Amino acid sequence: MTTTNQNRGLAWVTGGATGIGLAAATALGRSGHTVVISGRRQEKIDEALETLRAVGVNARGVALDVADAEAVADAAARLQSEHGTMSVLVASAGTNVPNRYWRDLDAASFARVSRINLEGVANSVCAVLPEMRKAGRGTIIVVSSWAGWRYLPFTGAAYGATKQGLAPLVESINDQEGRNGVRATMVCPGEVATPIMRLRPSPPPEADLERMLKPEDVGDAIAYIANAPAHVCINELVISPTWNRIYIGADDLKPA
Repeated sequence: MTTTNQNRGLAWVTGGATGIGLAAATALGRSGHTVVISGRRQEKIDEALETLRAVGVNARGVALDVADAEAVADAAARLQSEHGTMSVLVASAGTNVPNRYWRDLDAASFARVSRINLEGVANSVCAVLPEMRKAGRGTIIVVSSWAGWRYLPFTGAAYGATKQGLAPLVESINDQEGRNGVRATMVCPGEVATPIMRLRPSPPPEADLERMLKPEDVGDAIAYIANAPAHVCINELVISPTWNRIYIGADDLKPA
Protein backbone atom coordinates (compact mmCIF):
# COMPACT_ATOMS: atom_id res chain seq x y z
CA MET A 1 0.00 0.00 0.00
CA THR A 2 1.36 3.45 -0.88
CA THR A 3 0.95 6.58 1.15
CA THR A 4 -1.71 8.99 -0.09
CA ASN A 5 -1.96 12.74 0.39
CA GLN A 6 -5.72 12.55 0.85
CA ASN A 7 -6.80 13.72 4.31
CA ARG A 8 -9.31 11.21 5.63
CA GLY A 9 -9.52 12.62 9.15
CA LEU A 10 -8.49 11.41 12.59
CA ALA A 11 -8.15 7.69 13.33
CA TRP A 12 -7.53 6.48 16.88
CA VAL A 13 -6.18 2.96 17.35
CA THR A 14 -6.26 1.57 20.87
CA GLY A 15 -3.73 -1.18 21.41
CA GLY A 16 -1.92 0.47 18.52
CA ALA A 17 1.66 -0.13 19.64
CA THR A 18 1.88 -3.80 18.68
CA GLY A 19 0.38 -6.54 16.54
CA ILE A 20 -2.89 -5.94 14.72
CA GLY A 21 -3.24 -2.45 16.19
CA LEU A 22 0.12 -1.30 14.84
CA ALA A 23 -0.63 -2.87 11.45
CA ALA A 24 -3.98 -1.06 11.36
CA ALA A 25 -2.34 2.24 12.30
CA THR A 26 0.18 1.76 9.49
CA ALA A 27 -2.48 0.99 6.88
CA LEU A 28 -4.73 3.84 8.01
CA GLY A 29 -1.87 6.34 8.06
CA ARG A 30 -0.68 5.33 4.62
CA SER A 31 -4.20 5.71 3.25
CA GLY A 32 -4.48 9.32 4.43
CA HIS A 33 -5.66 9.31 8.03
CA THR A 34 -4.12 11.32 10.83
CA VAL A 35 -3.24 8.54 13.25
CA VAL A 36 -3.10 8.39 17.03
CA ILE A 37 -2.10 5.18 18.77
CA SER A 38 -2.58 4.39 22.43
CA GLY A 39 -1.37 1.66 24.74
CA ARG A 40 -0.42 1.07 28.34
CA ARG A 41 3.37 1.14 27.93
CA GLN A 42 5.10 4.34 26.86
CA GLU A 43 8.22 2.52 25.68
CA LYS A 44 6.16 0.38 23.29
CA ILE A 45 4.40 3.49 21.99
CA ASP A 46 7.75 5.16 21.33
CA GLU A 47 8.98 2.10 19.43
CA ALA A 48 5.77 1.98 17.40
CA LEU A 49 6.01 5.66 16.50
CA GLU A 50 9.50 5.09 15.15
CA THR A 51 8.19 2.20 13.06
CA LEU A 52 5.30 4.28 11.73
CA ARG A 53 7.47 7.26 10.86
CA ALA A 54 9.93 4.99 9.06
CA VAL A 55 7.18 4.12 6.56
CA GLY A 56 5.96 7.69 6.15
CA VAL A 57 3.18 7.77 8.73
CA ASN A 58 3.33 10.85 10.94
CA ALA A 59 1.55 9.59 14.03
CA ARG A 60 1.35 10.54 17.66
CA GLY A 61 0.93 8.38 20.73
CA VAL A 62 -0.90 8.49 24.03
CA ALA A 63 -0.09 6.28 27.03
CA LEU A 64 -3.48 5.02 28.16
CA ASP A 65 -5.20 2.10 29.84
CA VAL A 66 -8.55 1.54 28.12
CA ALA A 67 -9.90 0.03 31.35
CA ASP A 68 -9.77 3.53 32.88
CA ALA A 69 -13.00 5.11 31.59
CA GLU A 70 -12.17 8.61 32.84
CA ALA A 71 -8.73 8.58 31.24
CA VAL A 72 -10.19 7.35 27.95
CA ALA A 73 -12.81 10.12 27.95
CA ASP A 74 -10.17 12.75 28.73
CA ALA A 75 -7.89 11.48 25.96
CA ALA A 76 -10.70 11.47 23.40
CA ALA A 77 -11.72 15.02 24.32
CA ARG A 78 -8.13 16.22 24.05
CA LEU A 79 -7.52 14.51 20.72
CA GLN A 80 -10.71 15.86 19.18
CA SER A 81 -9.98 19.33 20.48
CA GLU A 82 -6.59 19.24 18.76
CA HIS A 83 -7.48 17.35 15.56
CA GLY A 84 -11.24 17.59 15.07
CA THR A 85 -13.96 14.94 15.31
CA MET A 86 -12.79 11.35 15.29
CA SER A 87 -13.43 9.77 11.89
CA VAL A 88 -12.35 6.27 12.89
CA LEU A 89 -11.99 4.38 16.14
CA VAL A 90 -10.20 1.03 15.97
CA ALA A 91 -10.68 -0.74 19.30
CA SER A 92 -7.81 -3.18 19.14
CA ALA A 93 -6.60 -3.34 22.74
CA GLY A 94 -6.95 -6.86 24.07
CA THR A 95 -5.40 -9.38 26.40
CA ASN A 96 -5.60 -12.93 27.65
CA VAL A 97 -4.22 -14.96 30.54
CA PRO A 98 -2.35 -18.28 30.66
CA ASN A 99 -4.81 -19.80 33.17
CA ARG A 100 -7.61 -20.32 30.67
CA TYR A 101 -9.51 -23.36 31.90
CA TRP A 102 -11.91 -23.26 34.84
CA ARG A 103 -9.73 -25.62 36.85
CA ASP A 104 -7.07 -22.88 36.90
CA LEU A 105 -9.04 -19.67 36.31
CA ASP A 106 -9.68 -17.27 39.18
CA ALA A 107 -12.04 -14.31 39.44
CA ALA A 108 -9.24 -11.73 39.37
CA SER A 109 -7.90 -13.07 36.06
CA PHE A 110 -11.38 -13.14 34.52
CA ALA A 111 -11.95 -9.54 35.61
CA ARG A 112 -8.60 -8.38 34.18
CA VAL A 113 -9.48 -9.78 30.76
CA SER A 114 -13.00 -8.34 30.92
CA ARG A 115 -11.79 -4.85 31.89
CA ILE A 116 -9.70 -4.62 28.73
CA ASN A 117 -11.47 -6.79 26.16
CA LEU A 118 -15.04 -5.71 26.88
CA GLU A 119 -15.17 -2.69 29.19
CA GLY A 120 -12.20 -1.12 27.40
CA VAL A 121 -14.10 -1.24 24.10
CA ALA A 122 -17.23 0.20 25.72
CA ASN A 123 -15.16 2.98 27.33
CA SER A 124 -13.65 3.88 23.95
CA VAL A 125 -17.00 3.86 22.15
CA CYS A 126 -18.61 6.03 24.84
CA ALA A 127 -15.74 8.51 24.49
CA VAL A 128 -16.05 9.07 20.72
CA LEU A 129 -19.67 8.33 19.85
CA PRO A 130 -21.28 11.64 20.93
CA GLU A 131 -19.05 13.70 18.63
CA MET A 132 -19.46 11.22 15.77
CA ARG A 133 -23.23 11.43 16.19
CA LYS A 134 -23.07 15.21 16.19
CA ALA A 135 -20.92 15.21 13.03
CA GLY A 136 -23.23 12.72 11.31
CA ARG A 137 -20.40 10.33 10.42
CA GLY A 138 -17.94 7.92 11.95
CA THR A 139 -16.57 4.40 11.72
CA ILE A 140 -16.05 2.17 14.75
CA ILE A 141 -14.04 -1.00 14.13
CA VAL A 142 -13.89 -3.50 16.96
CA VAL A 143 -11.19 -6.16 16.76
CA SER A 144 -12.74 -9.30 18.16
CA SER A 145 -11.59 -12.83 17.30
CA TRP A 146 -12.71 -16.06 15.73
CA ALA A 147 -13.57 -16.81 19.37
CA GLY A 148 -16.02 -13.90 19.21
CA TRP A 149 -17.71 -15.51 16.20
CA ARG A 150 -17.63 -19.18 17.20
CA TYR A 151 -16.86 -20.85 20.51
CA LEU A 152 -13.21 -21.97 20.77
CA PRO A 153 -12.25 -23.97 23.86
CA PHE A 154 -8.52 -23.24 23.70
CA THR A 155 -8.88 -19.45 23.96
CA GLY A 156 -10.26 -19.77 27.49
CA ALA A 157 -13.43 -18.85 29.33
CA ALA A 158 -12.57 -15.21 30.02
CA TYR A 159 -11.33 -14.42 26.51
CA GLY A 160 -14.21 -16.22 24.80
CA ALA A 161 -16.89 -14.65 26.98
CA THR A 162 -15.56 -11.12 26.51
CA LYS A 163 -15.05 -11.49 22.77
CA GLN A 164 -18.52 -13.01 22.34
CA GLY A 165 -19.87 -10.00 24.23
CA LEU A 166 -18.61 -7.66 21.51
CA ALA A 167 -21.14 -8.91 18.94
CA PRO A 168 -24.23 -7.27 20.51
CA LEU A 169 -22.14 -4.20 21.33
CA VAL A 170 -21.30 -3.71 17.65
CA GLU A 171 -24.76 -4.62 16.39
CA SER A 172 -26.39 -2.17 18.81
CA ILE A 173 -24.26 0.65 17.37
CA ASN A 174 -25.47 -0.14 13.85
CA ASP A 175 -29.06 -0.49 15.06
CA GLN A 176 -29.14 2.76 17.02
CA GLU A 177 -26.55 4.96 15.31
CA GLY A 178 -26.58 3.94 11.64
CA ARG A 179 -29.42 6.40 11.11
CA ASN A 180 -27.02 9.06 12.44
CA GLY A 181 -24.27 8.20 9.96
CA VAL A 182 -22.21 6.09 12.36
CA ARG A 183 -21.31 2.53 11.34
CA ALA A 184 -19.57 -0.29 13.20
CA THR A 185 -17.77 -3.46 12.21
CA MET A 186 -16.71 -6.47 14.24
CA VAL A 187 -13.53 -7.97 12.82
CA CYS A 188 -13.02 -11.64 13.73
CA PRO A 189 -9.55 -12.87 12.81
CA GLY A 190 -8.50 -16.48 13.01
CA GLU A 191 -4.99 -17.18 14.24
CA VAL A 192 -2.64 -14.25 13.71
CA ALA A 193 1.09 -14.42 14.41
CA THR A 194 1.17 -11.73 17.12
CA PRO A 195 2.86 -11.51 20.54
CA ILE A 196 -0.35 -12.61 22.31
CA MET A 197 0.36 -16.11 20.96
CA ARG A 198 3.11 -16.40 23.54
CA LEU A 199 0.53 -16.09 26.34
CA ARG A 200 -1.00 -19.40 25.35
CA PRO A 201 -0.40 -22.24 27.81
CA SER A 202 1.22 -24.15 24.91
CA PRO A 203 2.56 -21.65 22.34
CA PRO A 204 2.32 -22.84 18.71
CA PRO A 205 5.44 -24.10 16.96
CA GLU A 206 7.37 -21.70 14.73
CA ALA A 207 6.43 -23.57 11.55
CA ASP A 208 2.74 -23.07 12.35
CA LEU A 209 3.24 -19.38 13.11
CA GLU A 210 4.70 -18.93 9.64
CA ARG A 211 1.43 -20.15 8.07
CA MET A 212 -0.89 -17.97 10.14
CA LEU A 213 -2.27 -14.59 9.19
CA LYS A 214 0.17 -11.71 9.49
CA PRO A 215 -0.88 -8.57 11.38
CA GLU A 216 -0.63 -6.68 8.08
CA ASP A 217 -3.34 -8.89 6.57
CA VAL A 218 -5.78 -7.76 9.23
CA GLY A 219 -4.49 -4.18 9.22
CA ASP A 220 -5.16 -3.84 5.49
CA ALA A 221 -8.67 -5.24 5.98
CA ILE A 222 -9.32 -2.68 8.71
CA ALA A 223 -8.19 0.15 6.42
CA TYR A 224 -10.51 -1.16 3.71
CA ILE A 225 -13.44 -1.04 6.13
CA ALA A 226 -12.54 2.45 7.32
CA ASN A 227 -12.16 3.79 3.78
CA ALA A 228 -15.33 2.25 2.34
CA PRO A 229 -17.89 4.79 1.04
CA ALA A 230 -19.94 6.36 3.82
CA HIS A 231 -23.13 4.57 2.73
CA VAL A 232 -21.47 1.14 3.13
CA CYS A 233 -21.48 -0.70 6.46
CA ILE A 234 -19.50 -3.92 6.77
CA ASN A 235 -21.20 -5.29 9.85
CA GLU A 236 -18.90 -8.26 10.40
CA LEU A 237 -15.72 -9.55 8.81
CA VAL A 238 -14.26 -12.99 9.49
CA ILE A 239 -10.70 -13.44 8.18
CA SER A 240 -8.53 -16.52 8.60
CA PRO A 241 -5.46 -18.25 7.19
CA THR A 242 -6.13 -20.65 4.34
CA TRP A 243 -4.19 -23.30 6.28
CA ASN A 244 -6.51 -22.99 9.24
CA ARG A 245 -5.54 -24.89 12.37
CA ILE A 246 -8.99 -24.27 13.84
CA TYR A 247 -10.24 -26.72 11.19
CA ILE A 248 -7.14 -28.88 10.86
CA GLY A 249 -6.32 -29.22 14.54
CA ALA A 250 -2.99 -29.03 16.36
CA ASP A 251 -1.52 -30.57 19.49
CA ASP A 252 -1.08 -27.21 21.21
CA LEU A 253 -4.81 -26.46 20.80
CA LYS A 254 -5.83 -29.42 22.93
CA PRO A 255 -6.39 -28.99 26.70
CA ALA A 256 -3.33 -30.03 28.69
